[in-house]
Amino acid sequence: MNHLSLLLHLIFFIMLCVSATANDEDQFAYSGFTGINLTLDGAAIVTPNGLLELTNGILRLKGHAFHPTPFRFSRSPNGTMKSFVVSYVFAIYSRTSQPHCMGLINDNNNGNPSNHFFAVELDTNQNELFHDINNNHVGIDINGVTSVKSNTAGYYDNIDPNTFHNATLMSYKVMQVWLEYNGDRRQINVTLAPIHMAKPSKPLLSINYNLSTVLTDMAYIGFSSFFSRHYVLGWSFAMNKPIPAIDISKLPKLPRDGPKPRSKVLEIVLPLATAAFVLAVGITAILLIRRTLRYFGPHRFSYKDLFHVTEGFKNKNLLGIGGFGRVYRGLLSASKLEIAVKKFSHESKKGMREFNLLRSLVQLHGYCRRKGELLLVYEYMSKGSPGMCLYDLEDKPTLSWAQRFRIIKGIASALLYLHEEWERVVLHSDIKPSNVLLDDEMNGKLGDFGLARLYDHGTDPQTTHFVGTIGYLAPELARTRKATPLTDVFSFGIFVLEVIVVDTKLQGDYDVDEASLTLKLVVLSPFHHYKTQHEAGYKYLNRDMAPPDLNPMHLSFHILSLMQNKGFDPENIANQMTMASSSAVSDLSGGR
Repeated sequence: MNHLSLLLHLIFFIMLCVSATANDEDQFAYSGFTGINLTLDGAAIVTPNGLLELTNGILRLKGHAFHPTPFRFSRSPNGTMKSFVVSYVFAIYSRTSQPHCMGLINDNNNGNPSNHFFAVELDTNQNELFHDINNNHVGIDINGVTSVKSNTAGYYDNIDPNTFHNATLMSYKVMQVWLEYNGDRRQINVTLAPIHMAKPSKPLLSINYNLSTVLTDMAYIGFSSFFSRHYVLGWSFAMNKPIPAIDISKLPKLPRDGPKPRSKVLEIVLPLATAAFVLAVGITAILLIRRTLRYFGPHRFSYKDLFHVTEGFKNKNLLGIGGFGRVYRGLLSASKLEIAVKKFSHESKKGMREFNLLRSLVQLHGYCRRKGELLLVYEYMSKGSPGMCLYDLEDKPTLSWAQRFRIIKGIASALLYLHEEWERVVLHSDIKPSNVLLDDEMNGKLGDFGLARLYDHGTDPQTTHFVGTIGYLAPELARTRKATPLTDVFSFGIFVLEVIVVDTKLQGDYDVDEASLTLKLVVLSPFHHYKTQHEAGYKYLNRDMAPPDLNPMHLSFHILSLMQNKGFDPENIANQMTMASSSAVSDLSGGR
């Protein structure tokens, strides 16, 4: 009996079967080889995931894989060959550079008619001994590995059959081969294409050859490989009928290409983790810098610069003296910006965070620390304080009613920000006209945070002592000894009263509705019932909310007569308002 073999360098071959029982089936299709009965030889194995590995790249190893039973290819009684089609999906990795005979024959019997095999070779080695055209070709072999016809690996375009596309066999890319033999026309066609591509209409190789002269009757079909790494993923066969399709979706996966690469943790996750770490370090550094800037202010001045701009803190540049230090006027030579430098005493324990409040307040330009001494650089307020105008100091002009009302609204806005809108609650603790400064447009800004306290929203201040100016202190401080936002509101009420009743130069030139509104605000300031929402007073002043109706008894006759007959004395007014608040609160409680 003759023997038919299809070669694959990986070589697919049909070879002579000497004696065996013919396979009754005339077709099969394997989409992977899990559970498939194959006859394996040499290095050939079926991997756990169903991949047929013919060789694993180890030098001088060869591998064979056969269908376990032969097929009858001849037609009885005339002995002509049946038509058949073979298709297989393969991948090749790592090129061999050693002369070889595909693991089928030896050098001495290459081409001998007694070999009786037919093969299609996929060759990635150019061997002059076998007249190979290059190191990337497909060939048709009969009884030996010197191809009767070969071509560079590739495929013809389905749209334009004259267009040829090269394909690299040793690319580790999955490809598919179709081998067709027409018994009537005695024609052999070999076609190659990438996986997922439809079979090209024009074959890569086509020759006329009568295979009945090579083999007769029964033969085995299978694969042979030598060196390199060769894999078969799927295989189908049919005789005298259409070939069943290989299910591409069920094909096993190839092993990793080349030496085992680093895991994805190293290739992907590790670089990402490194980048994330660097980013985290950068963000942390930025946050620390921002935190430092947030705490220490926008700019740090040198003591030498502040000493220079204030001319050595001379008395001629002295703007005022407070309980915690002196304020000097200066001019920054580079920016020509006028500044006010507050030089705190060594005993002051204030931190920069307690002064770095810029909205509706006197703007802080920077700071300086020197041997435990703190100097703050504020914007210079050219118009001084309302007190200078109210008490006719330094020949200051009279404040109009519109200016006074705007000043009151500005301080109300600052107080709302300190108590409600900033991230922490700030208690000013010393609201009075001399701590309010006026800019060129006579807008009032709250300054001098020498007594300021900080605490978080929703918590109670921890201080157990109080400081401030007599006459502006809330009466409950004598009992609780704790400053709260309510004590600031009380001081604000005294400040408002002082602004609207001191300085008789207005002579009735004021807005009656606005004057009534501010007086109501003053009367409400002692009562805790109306201070549960600090923004209420600001909304009253901006006409966003109507103030509550007041019982006439809230306007104490003693307070009004005191202002009428004796002028404004903060200490006396505060005492009288305390008495009024106690009476009014009793009345409110009794009426509930």
